[in-house]
Order: sequence, then C-alpha cells, then structure tokens
Amino acid sequence: MKKIIVIPGDGIGKEITGSAVAVLKKIDEKFKIGLEFDYRDAGGASYDKYGEPLTAETLDACKAADAILFGAVGGPKWDNIEVSKRPEKALFGLRKGLGLYGNLRPVKIYDALIDGSPLKPEIVRGADILIVRELVGGIYFGERCESETVDGVERAWDTEIYSVPEIERIVKLAFESARKRRKKVTSVDKANVLASSRLWRRVVNETAKDYPDVTLNSMYVDNCAAQLAINPTQFDVIVTSNMFGDILSDEFAAIGGSLGLLPSASLGEGTTGFYEQIAGSAPDIAGKGVANPIGEILSAAMLLRYSLNEEKAAQTIEAAIDKTLADGYRTGDIYKDGLKKCSTAEITQAIVDRI
Repeated sequence: MKKIIVIPGDGIGKEITGSAVAVLKKIDEKFKIGLEFDYRDAGGASYDKYGEPLTAETLDACKAADAILFGAVGGPKWDNIEVSKRPEKALFGLRKGLGLYGNLRPVKIYDALIDGSPLKPEIVRGADILIVRELVGGIYFGERCESETVDGVERAWDTEIYSVPEIERIVKLAFESARKRRKKVTSVDKANVLASSRLWRRVVNETAKDYPDVTLNSMYVDNCAAQLAINPTQFDVIVTSNMFGDILSDEFAAIGGSLGLLPSASLGEGTTGFYEQIAGSAPDIAGKGVANPIGEILSAAMLLRYSLNEEKAAQTIEAAIDKTLADGYRTGDIYKDGLKKCSTAEITQAIVDRI
C-alpha cells in the first residue's frame, strides 16, 4: 500500500483536495497502485481543534507517509492570533520537518485556454516550463537587521548565503527533473553582480558534468524575466535561488492565465513529497462549490510522478484534463461565453469520466 496523507486545511482546501482524491481513486481503480488515504488537520483547522497550526502527531504521520496532498491554509478568521500560532506556520513546520528544500512549479499553456494568457497566442503557444526553486536557503533565511543606526543614519540589511551542498542538491533535482522532460536546464542567477551567484554558477557548471545528456545554459535573472514574456517556449527547466524563484514563479503564474490551474511539488531529503496547488485558501469562495480544482488535480499527478514513480498514471490524469478543457468544461475563473460552466464537483466528474 502507498499511504497518502491528505491535509485539506482551510478555505477551499476541503473542496479541491476532495476533487484530487476522487481522481486518485479512479486512477487507483485503473492502475492498481494500492493507494490509502489518511486525513489530518493543519493550519487554522488544526489551531481551532488543538491550539496549534501543526501538531507533532500530524508531522510524524507525514514523515511516515509516501506523500502529502495539501489543500491550503489561512484566512481572516485567524488574522489576529499570536504570530507563532498563525495557520501559515504549518507550512514552515512541514517544510522544515520533512527537509523540503526544492519547490517544483510547472506552467503549461493549454491550447484550449490560450486566449486566457496575457501573452499573444503566437508567443505563448506550446509553452511548458518547470521552475525548480531552492526553498530553504538564500536571502530569505540569512541573517538580517530591520533597523540599526550607523554614523547617525538608520539602515536595514539582509544576507544572501549559499553553501556548495545547498546548491548541489537543488541543481541535481533540476537535472533529474529535466531527464523526465525535454532535457534542457536554464540556470538563473546574477553572477555579474553577486558573489553568491558566482558560486551558484560555478557549482551548476561542475554538477552539469554528471548529466551529459542534458543541455545547460545560464542566464541573468533580469534577462530571464524578459525572455519569459518574449519567448517562453525556449525554456524547459529553470533552476534558481529562493528569491529569484519566488519572483519568477509568480511571473509564470501570470503566463498561465489562472492561479487555479497551477500545481506544485516540494521535495527534499526524505522520501515524503508535498503536493499543493498554489492558489491559496480563497476564503471568499470557500464552501460555494465554485473553486477550480485543476491545479490540485495536477498536483496529484505530480505526486504520482515524483513520489510513486507512476509516470503512466500521471500522464493519464494530465490527458484527462486536456480532454476536459478541449471539450469546453470550465469553472468560473476560466469561463467564456458558449462553453460549459461547471461547479467544482462537475468539472471533477468530467475529468474522472475521461480517465
């Protein structure tokens, strides 16, 4: 059996994880993988029950599982509680507890949705990009000072630090991912200015020698941001630091046309992968049955691919989504006149029917 921990969390989390589980159960019927689902609380839901956003019991269960399917956390209900108890602390606790150092975020432009992208169809058609972001190092985790006075002048500072092992492990993850795709890696840095980026580039070039079947090129982050808008189809896998990855992945989100379409995977030192769509808890639409579950369902496909090594099953989900969209099924965020406007449950069933 393969144990999957399901953490619905807050907001629309219950709805979208419900959709993903329904699809996984259909896949299990077809491929006989042996999936077992164990439901746990985290975020605001856990705080309401236990006074903690992430309990030790839930973390231990996650460590023992094959993968985690995560919904979303947060909402205005918990805005005024103690910072250490905020729902978002569950994410940090899971990342740290599971050693999740790499975030994989794909963006694919579907032909059926190409008019939803802000880019011209002739520019964006065929774009299929995976960004591999270092998740637990760099300037977000370096030493910092919010205010100090030197020679009568107030200043603040943050420190960007990367070690060779930190860079090696995220770069290896990118190259391994590229081997499952089109075998091209673009490393993004600012080596013309930053010392940490020069180390990054040196380690990338050295690591690339172990992957002669994968093509590597390096690009400055400002040029990469421009190229994503000018010629996104040139990219396959992009690997970059925490801050650059944070910025570029949000640009990726705009290319796709809707946050509800975007999945992600966080992988690390252990065997437990963490999978979630990136749209957040969307408390304004929670419980209304209108959330777009496609990003979460695609996250389930990534779960099959990266944690369970079930590539054919992952491709089956992705093909079912392609067919559902081509047949005109849409949730409200991607709906246009003349198509079939669906609830969360209806578009989920349409995908299940095409598996």
